[in-house]
Amino acid sequence: MLLYNFVKTLQFNDVPQQTQDLIKTSLLDIIGVLAGAKNNQTSINICNYAAEHYSALNLSCRLLFDGRKVNPMGAAWAGGFSADSLDAHEGHFTSKGHAGATVIPALLAIADACRDQGRDISGEEFLSAVTIAYETGLRAGVALMDTAAEYHASGAFSGLGVVCGGARLLGLDEEILMHALGIAEYFGPRCPMMRLVDFPSMLRDAHGAGAYAGVNALLMAQAGITGAPAETVESQKIAHCWDDLGQRWEIDAQYFKPWPVCRWAQPSLTAVTAMMAEHPTIAPLNIESIRVETFHESMRLQGHFPANADEAQYGLAFPLAALISRGQVGPNEVTGDAIEAEDILQISRLITITEAQDLSARFPEEILSRVTIQLKEGTCLTSPITQAKGDPETPMTQTEFRAKFRLLANVNFDAQRISDIIQAVDNLDVASDCHELFNQLMNI
Repeated sequence: MLLYNFVKTLQFNDVPQQTQDLIKTSLLDIIGVLAGAKNNQTSINICNYAAEHYSALNLSCRLLFDGRKVNPMGAAWAGGFSADSLDAHEGHFTSKGHAGATVIPALLAIADACRDQGRDISGEEFLSAVTIAYETGLRAGVALMDTAAEYHASGAFSGLGVVCGGARLLGLDEEILMHALGIAEYFGPRCPMMRLVDFPSMLRDAHGAGAYAGVNALLMAQAGITGAPAETVESQKIAHCWDDLGQRWEIDAQYFKPWPVCRWAQPSLTAVTAMMAEHPTIAPLNIESIRVETFHESMRLQGHFPANADEAQYGLAFPLAALISRGQVGPNEVTGDAIEAEDILQISRLITITEAQDLSARFPEEILSRVTIQLKEGTCLTSPITQAKGDPETPMTQTEFRAKFRLLANVNFDAQRISDIIQAVDNLDVASDCHELFNQLMNI
């Protein structure tokens, strides 16, 4: 199926049921991340930045969970940054990145701008655009990883998904779409990802930059700005990334995170969760030492004593210690006062992290860890080699997804608001417009 035909004609209700379910789950998952991130320092800073520097003029939309009106480019910056600031969003192995934290905030901004101009968008149409954005963004990511020597942040490719999903919402013709793709790729933020892993900051995985790049490209192309062909879409050497578009669904290969920390840390948390369930003697006061064996990239996370929330979420030792100390890892364990909490730091001091060559050899196709816990009373417990919970082979249940959503959102919203958001997403495919969902998302 040609790309433009896919963008123009795809109907959400014609997508396989499993993929429909994944799209709605992904949408709810990102909204949960945004809800949990609402009042953290990154979200506050970026929303103030957008309100100050991207005033609403001809186009106007609202900042997520804020309500202030800005230009859609500012809303894209802010929404992408906010979603990126709590590292609980889904991801994808062969692109080595994430699409949702870019495309969902950007499409919400575009759709809200359409609504501000008096054009209603049905729930089915919005979900069609989300499906298009995910599928094309992930394929662009695979194409980038196949052709680029360096490991780039997700914003480097996910902006192309914004262009495709946004083109559907805006009803753009093929010529404008292809120019917008070229602009988005040319101006795309090809950020060196491992620098951020080594030096964590609010910049994260460049989702804000990718969301901005996508919305900016759409507006520039509409204004008559031309772009060179997007190599990650049109080059013959990456045709294999696109030739089964509409027949095979890349989003089916997504993984989801139970906890708001780097994916590379999650196998260790999965292993220790199972160990704690099986061995009640694993308790903070009974632990002598903890040894994590993992692949090289995960070993580089370390993160025993984070200076801020970014370092805590891009670490391994600290979130693992929080899990053992508090029995959960949510926003309250990796932001704010928790960063200096002695109950967590006490466990973190007991953790050593080493590279295991056998596990490094299986990366990136598999991300694996094993954990050994030495108890003070003499027992030594070792987990099997463990894959992260939430992979396609180890899926989360809908009950677990709803529990995660509530864990993230309840730091800022009451139970009724949370239930209303869940219901709005559940009913979106049969809703005649997006009013109910947008009313929940665009207000403080």
